Amino acid sequence: MRWKGKPMGMWMLFHRSFESHLTTVLGLDAETAKAVLRRAKPRYRALIAGFPDFEKGDRFQMNLMNAAMVAAIVRELPEKPTVEALTDYYAQSMMTPAMRWFCRRSGQKTFAPEHIEDLRRTAALRAADRNPYSWNMELYPDPDGSGYEARFTKCGICELMRREGLYDLTPALCHLDYTMTEAGETADFVRQYTLASGGPYCDCGYRKKTS
Repeated sequence: MRWKGKPMGMWMLFHRSFESHLTTVLGLDAETAKAVLRRAKPRYRALIAGFPDFEKGDRFQMNLMNAAMVAAIVRELPEKPTVEALTDYYAQSMMTPAMRWFCRRSGQKTFAPEHIEDLRRTAALRAADRNPYSWNMELYPDPDGSGYEARFTKCGICELMRREGLYDLTPALCHLDYTMTEAGETADFVRQYTLASGGPYCDCGYRKKTS
């Protein structure tokens, strides 16, 4: 994957938030936080360079970039965080004002027919059969029309974290699904399993909020 374009843009968009929350959430002093981000940037670039190009129509490229930023930063921390600490750090770092706006806009489309059709195309693509850093999913609409479940049997973030020796921290990244859905304001997120926690798949259930 090329560094220029989306990967570089993601770093520019989020690196200040990731740096500031190293202090406010993980307790690093400001100088150490700056040093961690300074070292993490070339590590992030190296991770990006090692990823294959994503196929046209693969909707999960951004998910992998976000996870690569976290992995690069964690590898440069003075001490490995707990899952609980990293969950809080990742959520607060990602949920910038711009991201909250994006989540609200996306939330308006969660149950739109065109979005459901896009999910069907994603399920049919099965991109992880060819790219280990992508995802395979199946779509299960609720019979009563109250929502749907996206069920993932392969996960690019799991692959990345395993190869980086950080697999035990993967649940911290999985939890962002709850945070982003809550910010979207139109759905409740429901989950029973994750691959990272030893489940048979990752289930992402979206149920329409009732008045």
